[in-house]
Formats: sequence, structure tokens, C-alpha cells
Amino acid sequence: MKTLRSASHIYRTVLHNGIVLLLAENSTVDIIAARIFIRAGSAYEKPQQAGLAHLLSTVLTKGCEGLSSLEIAERVESVGANLSADTAADYFLVSLKTVSSDFAEILELAGQILRSPTFPEMEVELERRIVLQDIRSQKEHPFTIAFDRLRRVMYRDHPYAMSALGEESTISRLTREDLVQFHKIYFRPDNIVISIAGRITPNDAVAVVEKIFADWPVPDAPLPKLHLPNPDVQPQIAIVPQPTQQSIVMLGYLGATVNSPDYAVLKLLSTYLGNGLSSRLFVQLREKQGLAYEVSAFYPTRLFPATFVVYMGTAPENTKKALYGLRAEVDLLSTTPLAQEVLQATKNKILGQYALGKQTNSQIAQIYGWYEILGLGVEFDLKFQQIIANVSAGDAMAVASRYLQEPYVSLVGQEKAIRGAIE
Repeated sequence: MKTLRSASHIYRTVLHNGIVLLLAENSTVDIIAARIFIRAGSAYEKPQQAGLAHLLSTVLTKGCEGLSSLEIAERVESVGANLSADTAADYFLVSLKTVSSDFAEILELAGQILRSPTFPEMEVELERRIVLQDIRSQKEHPFTIAFDRLRRVMYRDHPYAMSALGEESTISRLTREDLVQFHKIYFRPDNIVISIAGRITPNDAVAVVEKIFADWPVPDAPLPKLHLPNPDVQPQIAIVPQPTQQSIVMLGYLGATVNSPDYAVLKLLSTYLGNGLSSRLFVQLREKQGLAYEVSAFYPTRLFPATFVVYMGTAPENTKKALYGLRAEVDLLSTTPLAQEVLQATKNKILGQYALGKQTNSQIAQIYGWYEILGLGVEFDLKFQQIIANVSAGDAMAVASRYLQEPYVSLVGQEKAIRGAIE
């Protein structure tokens, strides 16, 4: 077993069965948070099983060997702890938080749930109905419709084209056996990262994790390789006529993976364009031109090429002007260097928000475990900040020229307004 202390003061140990353990010791509060990451998000699903990982996350805590859903809930609530499961595109997550004295007990419970879930048939059916309701509810929100169509035209056969919830047709076909098989393939010690932050020493953390997980054997079968198609569809336009009171105008650009040196620069550009009341899109398109009910930009962190998105909610009569306004602001990034004071203000904003995102033990456990499961390592914490600090106006223009050229377009709203915008 190898242990190291990184520049970020994170202890990292690999158990003999492959579990990676990270610890950020923090004795300021009597709380311990843990995040258990599994490389098994929605990107690992078969197309005909879209929504499987999410459904599994809703059922995982509803029964394990020797314990019912109610007994699990009583154990957690009796000590005022939190225990939950969730899924993302690139990973599955079990989260827990408790006072220090109860940490070993709750982690042991999480271990039972991870290793021997029972997926009770009644719970599967109940959660399936809830997921189906959520999918139908999403179809009532213009923003969600626009983003769903944008993903589909950008990614086609790639798993990122789908919502993590899946579709009504795929969720309706999933069986308990599908959950069991997915769990059997991916929930194994050599596919797991446990990230802990709080009032616990490295020796105690290793001891409690080994007690709970060291006897978990690695299966003989190798982990399946993830082979996904490259999203290389040419930019196109998707329109969805809806009798709405506003139009949703959304532009998408295929960005970089989290492993790319361009990732941090695209994060900075997204922050500049659409993060907060001082952002470029808010000031220019809402405050000065009065076009937007809402306007923003986002660029999620992904193992595979991610979507760089700018969007606006606007009055139907302003749809065409909004489309051209968004496009013009993005195009400026490739042709006009950011003024030094604007660039520095954006760096201050992103680095300040980054620091605020590491205040609690839960946030600390999340971010370092996330870096580890993505293959970046805990050193990425400092690397990301250094890259942001060193970005020049020329770097920003070069990256914008590489990625932010011809957009995919998604329009939702009154038919006359959205068709008129592209004529």
C-alpha cells in the first residue's frame, strides 16, 4: 500500500484490492464527509438502457442484505446523518456526512449498501414511476426541451446525447435484473475512489476503510473498456414549436475534454460570457439592449468533449435579434482580445468562486474525489488555478478560434418567431 501527501495536503492511499482512498484532514469542525465515486455513470449505459444508472441510484439505498429500506433510513436518521446516491454522466456517487463519532457506523452502512444491494422489486417499480413522472415533467419546460434537442443534434449516438434520466421508452423496459447486472459489472473495488474530509487522521481513516472494504475481492473478469463514438456531426439547427410566452435561443459548441490543456481556458471564457450580473452577455444583451429575460453560459466538466452553451430567454418578437446577438458576442472572442482589466476581473471571479467551492468538508471530499475519478489526480487542484492565472488575452482568442466558430442552434418557442429567426 502506497501513501503520499500532495502539495494540496491530501493523503492518498491505494488498498491492496485497488480502492483509492483520499483524505483531507480538517479538525476545525466535528463533521466528517465522504464521497464514494464509482466509474459507472450514464455514459456507461447501453443506448437501449438509457436511464439505468440514474434508476439504480434511486434504488441503491432502498435495501441491502439484512436491511430493509426503512431500517436503512432509521439507522441514518437516528444519528442525524446524511446518506444518498446520485449519478452523473461520467461517474456514480454515494455521499455521506455525519459527526465524527458516528462516521465508522455510517461508512459501514454505506459499504453494505454498495456491496450487497437487494433492489427490492416493489422499490424498483415505485422509483421507475417517479422517474417517468420526472421525464414527463421535463417536457413542460422550454429550457429543458431546448437543451435536450441541442444535445441530440450535437452528440447523436454518443451517450452525452441523452438525459441522465433516460427516456420513457427505455425506462419502461428496464428490469431489476438490468440493475443487478450493471451493479455486478461496475461496482467493484478496483473501480472505486473513496474521498474523505473532516476530523479524522490518515491512520484512522485507513483503518476504518480497510475494516469495511479490505475483504472485498476483485472479480476475475476485467473491467469492460469504454469505447464511445466521437461526436463529429456538422453543426445544424433544431427547432421545436411551442405555444410559449418566450423563446429559448440556445447555441452550442463542441468544447474540450477535461484532460485537454484548453479546458481551463474554456472555463474562463464561459465565466466571462455568462456568469453573474457583471458577465458580458448580461450587461450587453439584457442591460443595454433589453433583449433577455434570462441569459447565461455554461460549460460542464466532462471526460469526453463537452458542450459550451450560451442561451437566452427572450420575447417572441426579439427571437431573431437574440440569436444574432448571442452569435455576435461569441464571435467577438475569436476576433477581439479581452482587455487586460476585463481578463483579470474574470480570473478573479473564477478563482474566487473556485475557492468558495472548497469551504465545507462535503465540498472538499467532492472536488478531490471528482478529480481522482476523472483521472486528473488531486494535483489538478493547483494546476487548474495556475492555468487560469496564466491565461493571456492571446490564449483566450486562440482557444475561442479553435472551438467557438460554427454553432449548433436550438430554438423553442412560437412557430412564427423561431422559424422567422432562421430565415
